[in-house]
Amino acid sequence: MSPAHPHEFIPPGTRFHALASPFPMKRGGVLHGARIAYETWGTLSPARDNAVLILTGLSPDAHAASSAADPTPGWWEAMLGPGKPIDSDRWFVVCVNSLGSCKGSTGPASIDPATGQPYLLSFPELSIEDIADAAAEVVRGLGIERLACVIGNSMGGMTALSLLARHRRIARAHINISGSARALPFSIAVRSLQREAIRLDPNWNGGAYDDATYPESGMRIARKLGVITYRSALEWDGRFGRVRLDESASAEDDPFGLEFQVESYLEGHARRFVRRYDPNCYLYLSRSMDWFDLADQAGGDTLAALAALAGNGVERALAIGANTDILFPVQQQQEVADGLARGGAEAEFIGMDSPQGHDAFLVDFERFGPAVRDFLDRL
Repeated sequence: MSPAHPHEFIPPGTRFHALASPFPMKRGGVLHGARIAYETWGTLSPARDNAVLILTGLSPDAHAASSAADPTPGWWEAMLGPGKPIDSDRWFVVCVNSLGSCKGSTGPASIDPATGQPYLLSFPELSIEDIADAAAEVVRGLGIERLACVIGNSMGGMTALSLLARHRRIARAHINISGSARALPFSIAVRSLQREAIRLDPNWNGGAYDDATYPESGMRIARKLGVITYRSALEWDGRFGRVRLDESASAEDDPFGLEFQVESYLEGHARRFVRRYDPNCYLYLSRSMDWFDLADQAGGDTLAALAALAGNGVERALAIGANTDILFPVQQQQEVADGLARGGAEAEFIGMDSPQGHDAFLVDFERFGPAVRDFLDRL
C-alpha cells in the first residue's frame, strides 16, 4: 500500500481493500496499487446473506458510526448500530469511502507509486462508475456474493444505481436516499461554480498546492455554496431570520464583511471544512456527479435504465428524500421508484416533509430513521 499524503485524512478504525492492479477507469487510464478504505459493523452470517453496503455522499469518510476500533461518533451515528434503524445486531454493515476521496481511498491526494509523488491532476478522470466498481471489489473481497441491501445517500445514491447496473445480482434490495439517476442542470451549475471558485484561487496553482500555499479562499467559497444548497430557504429563515451580529463582531476595516448571523454560520462551517478535505479530490468527485447519467446505457431513457435494474436482481426498493431538497429534488427519488417498479421490483417512494433540505437525511432522524428501519425489517 502507498504511504499517506499530508492531505489525506484517515479515521483510526479504517480498514483497506487492495483493488485489482491494474484497475481500469471508465474514461481511460488505470490505477496501480490502489486501495479502498472501509469499515464494518456487526457479524456476517454463516450464509453470508445479511450484508448491507452503505455508499456515501461526496465528503464523508467510511466512519459512519462508532465501533470498538474507533469509538468516536460517526457521521450517521443515529442511524447505524445495535437496535438502531440499520441494526448491526442483525446486519453486517459495510461502509466504503469513495474512490477518489482523501479519507483513505486512493485519490488525487494519494501517492502515485510510479513517481513517489502525489497524483494531483495526473489522477485519471474519475466517474461514478469507477466508484461503483471499486465498491463492488470490496464486497467481493469480503466474500459476499449478494448483498441484502445497498444504501446510497446523495452522491452515494448515484453510485448505488451504477453498482446495481454494472454488477448483476449484487444486491436484492436498494434504499436510495436523496439520490438520483442523473445530475440535473441546477446541481451541475452549482457544482460548476464550486469548482471555478477553487480553480480561480491563485494558490490552487494548477493543482500543485501545499500547506503553505493552499487554496483556502476557493475552498471556503465552494463549501459555502454547497452548504447553501444542502439546506432549504425554510430552514435558513427559521434558524437565522435577519438577526445581525453584534457590532463588536464586525471589523471596522472591512465595511462589506460579515453582518448577519447566517453569514457568520457559513464562514465558520467553511473554515472547519477547508483544511479537512483535499481540493483536488473535491474537484474530481464533484465532476463525477455531473457526468453521471444512468440512461447512457439505455438510449437516453432513464425509466428504462432503472427498470433494467429489476432484471439485474433488485427485488425491493425504497426511494426517499426531503420535499425541500433543491439539489436532488424529490422528483428524482420518485423517478427511481417509478423506474424500478416498471421493471417489476416492489418499489416505494416517500417524500419527507422535512425543512432541512438535502441534508435532512443527516439530521432529521425522526423521519428518515423509521422509514429505513421499516424497510429493512421487511427484508
